[in-house]
Amino acid sequence: MAPGALIDESSHITLPQAKSTEAPRSIFPDGIRTSGQHPPLYNALKPYSEFPTEITGPTLWKKEDYEIKPERWTHPFTDEEIQELSDTADAFIASGTPLTGISKSKFPLPKLGKVLETLREDLLNGKGFILFKRFPADVWGPLKNAVAYMGLGTYIGYFVSQNGLGHVLGHVKDVGEDATQIDKVRIYRTTARQFFHADDSDIVGLLCVHRAREGGESDIVSIHNVWNDLQKNNPDVAELLTKPVWYFDRKGETSVGEEEWIRTSIFYLENGGQGRVYCKWDPYFVRSLTRFSDKGIIPALSEEQKRATTILEETCQKLALHMVLEVGDIQFVSNTHLLHARTAYTDHNPPTPRRHLLRLWLSTPETEGGWALPFHDSKEKKRGGIQVNNNAPRCPLDAE
Repeated sequence: MAPGALIDESSHITLPQAKSTEAPRSIFPDGIRTSGQHPPLYNALKPYSEFPTEITGPTLWKKEDYEIKPERWTHPFTDEEIQELSDTADAFIASGTPLTGISKSKFPLPKLGKVLETLREDLLNGKGFILFKRFPADVWGPLKNAVAYMGLGTYIGYFVSQNGLGHVLGHVKDVGEDATQIDKVRIYRTTARQFFHADDSDIVGLLCVHRAREGGESDIVSIHNVWNDLQKNNPDVAELLTKPVWYFDRKGETSVGEEEWIRTSIFYLENGGQGRVYCKWDPYFVRSLTRFSDKGIIPALSEEQKRATTILEETCQKLALHMVLEVGDIQFVSNTHLLHARTAYTDHNPPTPRRHLLRLWLSTPETEGGWALPFHDSKEKKRGGIQVNNNAPRCPLDAE
């Protein structure tokens, strides 16, 4: 029994250099282009027989460890930290630098930065989540909120685009789209429930600006605890989830010449390194492909796969830690070894503002302490994300 997965360093497969398009600063102000969605390196995927029977170590946790001990996973900003953040945000705004050009070097936080770097290590290699409190979202305006929030994010990872529009500052907000049209609609733009899933980034950040009237609450789960439960109670499901027989919809957010789906696994092992178990899952992107499977272009979900998705969701629900984000809370969650979910919600009637969370997708490349993933862009600064052609990064201050 050992942490994660435990394969030998000698089993590491050398990754080819990612052939990212040149990122002209006229389009990408920081000179770095989001890598985007890619299929895995199929020859780097490990068979089920190499996965651990049981995972131990700092990435494994149970809800009982934290549900009555919020001091173990919350960090209220001190008055001094808020002042430092405020002063740096004001200076950045005064500089005239576009939000898309924000970086750690342009957002100095001499004291708070040290706190963030320590918490980054825990996000990557520990429990994988943190909840900051007392961010003055209801005091500062939309621009300063965005600048300060993104400035914090630079100490954790690199911003990647979250959709085909190039949004590196996202908005989780109902914009009136039909949640039943799952082949066209991203669920974060609706009031619908979000089942347990991971985003196309290493870490996701959510800043609560306005709460819903009812619902919209958060659940997170250690995927290593989920894996142990599956291995104990449903090993056949665990095995099926390690096979690259799952198709993920790209919902039209593709560059010229790319396929509309990606064939991949749900559970992976790291490509060398510590060999930890890694998970990438979103049921909405698996169930939305009937427009292709009905035509025989790709296989439809088998009965075994449908059963596996149900058991995975039920296991996550059973083991999840529940939390409620208040205005001014910032939640950072790992997408490598956690899944997260959201309950359905009902908004306030006008003129009370609708539920609104600012979202960041952050990349933590293998070369800077991130997990060694079986993808060709594992060492790219902005690995993952969603990049369509050369669409420029954008930071809208509200949903659009």
